[in-house]
Amino acid sequence: MDLHRIGIIGLGLIGGSMGLDLQKQGHEVCGLTHKEETATRAKDRGLAQFISTDPKIIADCSIIILALPLPQLIHPSRDLLDALPTNAVVTDVGSVKKPIIKTWKNLHPNFVAGHPMAGTIQSGVEAGQKDLFVGRPWITTPDDTTNQHALSLVKELATSIGSKCITTDADTHDQAVALVSHLPVFISASLLKAVSNEKNNQLLTLAKKIASSGFADTTRVGGGNPNLGLAMAEYNNSEILNSIHSYRESLNQLEEVIRTQNWQKLEIELQNTKQRRSDFLDLN
Repeated sequence: MDLHRIGIIGLGLIGGSMGLDLQKQGHEVCGLTHKEETATRAKDRGLAQFISTDPKIIADCSIIILALPLPQLIHPSRDLLDALPTNAVVTDVGSVKKPIIKTWKNLHPNFVAGHPMAGTIQSGVEAGQKDLFVGRPWITTPDDTTNQHALSLVKELATSIGSKCITTDADTHDQAVALVSHLPVFISASLLKAVSNEKNNQLLTLAKKIASSGFADTTRVGGGNPNLGLAMAEYNNSEILNSIHSYRESLNQLEEVIRTQNWQKLEIELQNTKQRRSDFLDLN
């Protein structure tokens, strides 16, 4: 097993971006798509050297990346399973790890659960872009059955395209992404819904005219791929609900401070949140 010939199943935002970056690093990349029109466009965009709808294209790959939506990762088709070489390393890109590991731990001997944390609001074959993963986390969540050599190769692959490798357990991963990745989607969606439901048409018209970077930044993820948000809610359900509960409590506390016009306390709260933001984000 080595990194010479890499298969990518699914050439949307994540798979297509990986194909571009892995080729740039000198790897031979084979892409498998479901539809002929997708394969044609992927060839036009150069997302891999070899692209087909025929599963045989991944037969000789040493590492195979499952760049598929969560439902297809958690409920893989028989055709997909039959196409995977037994001696290849198989990894995924899903943002929820516990249900994926539950599905795959007995399906393939060299499966490594992974989650490259990078993206845009774009999706589909037109979305792939170069350098998407540079400086971004790539999380692996091995358990006690994970092949350690396979794990090392996945980390090598991630590092080769500029990602920062992080290893943790699946439980901790799913709770953490619920807080900082999944929860923002639903906060953003709720803000968009609240503003759009304004009954005063004159006010709504003005709000649309003056909405600027702050509103755009805050609502970006809520205006992204609806199927991704739906899958997050379905497959990371309890962790997202816990995060929403915590967020609601925090919002209620701020509401009470504002309602009672406790401006000194509000200033302290905003000073604290200003500092805490830099604890989470590299703002240098």
